[in-house]
Amino acid sequence: MLTARRRVTALAAAALSGALLLTACGGSDGGSADGKTLKLWHYEAPNSAMGQAWTEAIKEFEAKHPDVKVEFEAKGFDQMQKTAPMILNSSEAPDLMEYNKGNATAGHLSQQGLLTDLSAEATERGWDKKIGAGVRTTSVYDAEGVMGSGKWYGVPNYAEYTMVFYNKDLFAKYKIPEPKTFDELTAAMDTFVENADNKVTPLANAGAEYPAHQYLYQLALSKADRAWVDAYELYKGKVDFHDAAWTYGAETFADWVQKGYISKDSTSAKAEDAGVSFLQGKSPILFSGSWWYGRFQDEATFDWGTFLWPESNLTLGSGGNLWVVPKGAKNKELAYDFIDITMSKKIQNLLGNKGGVPVAADASAITDPKSKTLIDNFNTLSERDGLAFYPDWPVSGFYDVLVSETQKLMTGSAKPDDYLDALQEAYDKDAPKR
Repeated sequence: MLTARRRVTALAAAALSGALLLTACGGSDGGSADGKTLKLWHYEAPNSAMGQAWTEAIKEFEAKHPDVKVEFEAKGFDQMQKTAPMILNSSEAPDLMEYNKGNATAGHLSQQGLLTDLSAEATERGWDKKIGAGVRTTSVYDAEGVMGSGKWYGVPNYAEYTMVFYNKDLFAKYKIPEPKTFDELTAAMDTFVENADNKVTPLANAGAEYPAHQYLYQLALSKADRAWVDAYELYKGKVDFHDAAWTYGAETFADWVQKGYISKDSTSAKAEDAGVSFLQGKSPILFSGSWWYGRFQDEATFDWGTFLWPESNLTLGSGGNLWVVPKGAKNKELAYDFIDITMSKKIQNLLGNKGGVPVAADASAITDPKSKTLIDNFNTLSERDGLAFYPDWPVSGFYDVLVSETQKLMTGSAKPDDYLDALQEAYDKDAPKR
């Protein structure tokens, strides 16, 4: 997400407790271990697949550690995005927290020395064997904070990718078949727009967070290849924001706003607004991530389905957000034990059946039909090396640049060339020279 995470904000804070006193837990650089509490933060919505899986993991942890109190705090994605460096540099750091993956986020924190090196634990506990190479890319970072090689600084318990969610009931109402090609997708959006009496805006969108700039990145990806992604995300080549792919993305996105596929009124909307717009049947299409899947299964009152972005080998996606252990965590061994539980078959299978994309589940244990489709499509992407990460990852602060510049493109205060100029300047300013 986001990345922008690009993530559903957790809905409520909760305190989950056990009793007292566990002996012989590992120490920490940030203070003495008490072995009595696990201070845990994450920002998954309670009814999301991950939220449900982590709630069950807490129960498992408490059963295995009956003398430990779990102090859980639900956080917001943006809250953590903005405050993590400050929090982790203080005595308020938790023992374990969910954090956004990528160079500009987890990589940046690892470079600052704020995260614990998990390499030994990953080997000893077998996490490195359970997590495939594509997903593992966002777990490891080099000395410059660049993902793909180096030490383990985070563990993803799930994978994620973007897809087209569509309201089958609304498509049926307007006699629109599921799009199989890009032309059929745009034809479907034209049909919705032309029904002016109902003022149907085809695409649920949010300009103040994701997914606005993710629509644009996906359009660019449809004209790109793996070398293009590696140059942009991993600094393995020259990045030209006025190349054919970026130009197509910016110009097509601006054109979609003009055509009414995307509402200018969504410029100040947030990701939650986009999801709710889809859930309320106001917009028949949402291009976003698998992190919404469990929530839509739980809350949607209409028939819905998904498909991969047509005629594109690449889409946004990666390993999921990371469990990271702050350098100053007081109870690191407890944190490692909790991560291990989230990697167990029981929790991984639950995650899969609740609408997540598990990294270590038994395929035969996934019985929900929609969940099977979700995982099958992920396998399709993995087989064609189709995960292209997220547009805000390359440099620190790029998420804010993408949000503000894409808003200008939506309002018409910036033209596509202006937009691409701004991205080039921000990228060149902070991207490492390799």
